[in-house]
Amino acid sequence: QVQLVESGGGLVQAGGSLRLSCAASGRTFSRYAMGWFRQAPGKEREFVAAISGGGDRTYYADSVKGRFTISRDNAKNTVYLQMNSLKPEDTAVYYCAADQTLSSSSYEYDYWGQGTQVTVSS
Repeated sequence: QVQLVESGGGLVQAGGSLRLSCAASGRTFSRYAMGWFRQAPGKEREFVAAISGGGDRTYYADSVKGRFTISRDNAKNTVYLQMNSLKPEDTAVYYCAADQTLSSSSYEYDYWGQGTQVTVSS
């Protein structure tokens, strides 16, 4: 069982930056791949980024590649999403998720946080 708590969302102007954090419970954090997803109003949840348990493999959606960076600190049971050059279209609720398989599909992930709102103003 893994419990996830996101933080770091907020309101930022276009071109600005935010860093999201996701703190996980449990002593087996490094066994889990971690993903970030987002959901804008009226849209389906979409993949943003994912990282392997050891942190050696990362994947990004094309829409965020070059602007967002996913990382993790297994000693702190935390995964991060550094978001730079933010655009209004990045506005969404951002969720972190955990699973033993590295994937870009939300259906693969067993554990989810409650989400944190990111709003980018133009």
